[in-house]
Amino acid sequence: MAEKNPFNIRFLDHVAIKVADMDRSQQWYSKVLGLKPYTFEEWGPFPVFMLSGKTGVAIFPAQELESTRKHQIRIDHFAFNVDQEAFEQAQSHFIQIDEPFEFQDHHYFHSVYLTDPDGHRVELTCIQVSERDFYKDTMQ
Repeated sequence: MAEKNPFNIRFLDHVAIKVADMDRSQQWYSKVLGLKPYTFEEWGPFPVFMLSGKTGVAIFPAQELESTRKHQIRIDHFAFNVDQEAFEQAQSHFIQIDEPFEFQDHHYFHSVYLTDPDGHRVELTCIQVSERDFYKDTMQ
């Protein structure tokens, strides 16, 4: 049995990614996933938060020196959770705007994977079983 968490995490807040072209990435996340850009004067031109509600990605400009690294440690992918209706609507939207995606059946979840302009893998995932049963050991 899992140990009791010392504190509760409510949801994934954001994932920070570095991108080659800030404008192109803002346009992609807005057009493909419907995320809205938020900037804050106190922080300057970046990060730009691309959000749906309280969840999203923070985009930063990539530094040129990073492209010369031999071994890059990177995020494999990040996932946004959606309900079944939104999952189906998203796939229709991707087809309508001619955005390639890959469907995968993960038994407990169905997912679609997309690739943003900088090669980051983005997942939309929808639970297919009872959330109460699946998350029983993580909910208090």
